[in-house]
Amino acid sequence: MQTAPTERFIGIMSGTSMDGADGVLVDFSGPRPAVLAAAHQPFPPELRQAFAALQQPGEDEIHREALAANGLARVYAACVAALLRDAGQAPADIAAIGAHGQTVRHRPALYDGIGYTRQSQQPALLAELSGIDVVADFRSRDVAAGGQGAPLVPALHQALFGDAAETRVACNIGGISNISVLPAAGANRGEGGAARPVTGFDCGPGNVLLDYWIDRHRGLAYDADGAWGASGAIDQALLACLLAEPYFSAAPPKSTGRDLFHPAWLENHLAHSGASLKPVDVQATLAALTAEAIARDIRAYAPDAARLIVCGGGARNGFVMARLAQALPGVTVQSSDDLGVPVSQVEGIAFAWLARQMLRRAPGNVPTVTGAVGPRVLGALYPR
Repeated sequence: MQTAPTERFIGIMSGTSMDGADGVLVDFSGPRPAVLAAAHQPFPPELRQAFAALQQPGEDEIHREALAANGLARVYAACVAALLRDAGQAPADIAAIGAHGQTVRHRPALYDGIGYTRQSQQPALLAELSGIDVVADFRSRDVAAGGQGAPLVPALHQALFGDAAETRVACNIGGISNISVLPAAGANRGEGGAARPVTGFDCGPGNVLLDYWIDRHRGLAYDADGAWGASGAIDQALLACLLAEPYFSAAPPKSTGRDLFHPAWLENHLAHSGASLKPVDVQATLAALTAEAIARDIRAYAPDAARLIVCGGGARNGFVMARLAQALPGVTVQSSDDLGVPVSQVEGIAFAWLARQMLRRAPGNVPTVTGAVGPRVLGALYPR
């Protein structure tokens, strides 16, 4: 396949928070990706409810998923239209759309030797509606090669945030949190003097339980700036109970999602803890869980980290950010905004970059992150 005649790509991500689609239009012709436009397209309530129901087995799943996938394609198409309008571009100006889809199952080989991951979407419909080539299904090839299929953003984290003079950690806090360890160029070389590779994995719940709890008790989609959680008291016994989940102590490579960290998981732990807590104190404890799971992994796998760069919706939670700074003395904790990359754009840029890699037949995964047997070209092409 010939190299695309344009270096402009669109990346669209809808994550485990299920609040909507975040899209970016990116120009890769310069030394660093340049975002020409960004857009957010919220999910209609019925679509969010449909995807929430698909997180667990239920009746007539094939039909319900097909309808939800069609609905998602229309949300993505509206996001694409907004990006083109805002950037003054036409469909012919765009090489491809990198569309992640909505994860409804994620069971890599970590679980019982079963390896699969399912991101629901209808890329053929998106290509039809947008008039642009679509690259989708990024995770399954890595899983087929023995990997976790996630996280897929560490290569881009290295390009955006890596530094030759200091080891850094990039952390995305979406519904699930994940980290990328970005070693300094000469830091702690391994056997034979080789530079330490980029590593990364999912830490555990990010916003997924926080959003569930505040929606249940206050009817809000999220805890703005973490203010409600910050007004509560962290229950150390409940926190210890939650952190006893075996996933947290499992060695990487590893990845997770709503298959494990779902409302029933939290409710079971609340019941087993035997404590009668105020809802606000549970919220405070869940924020502490998010921060402590990340901090533990940084202490264990990036003990020389000088800087933690946080992106995703969780970077807007001031309480979680304060807990991270408290748990990581000596580490500078900041959002990606401070480095000129808005926190809501990082994953969109990543999937635009992955679409570009696929068109070039270049690898998109990092085997030291996912555990795949080697580099693989990720994604499937749906021509316009």
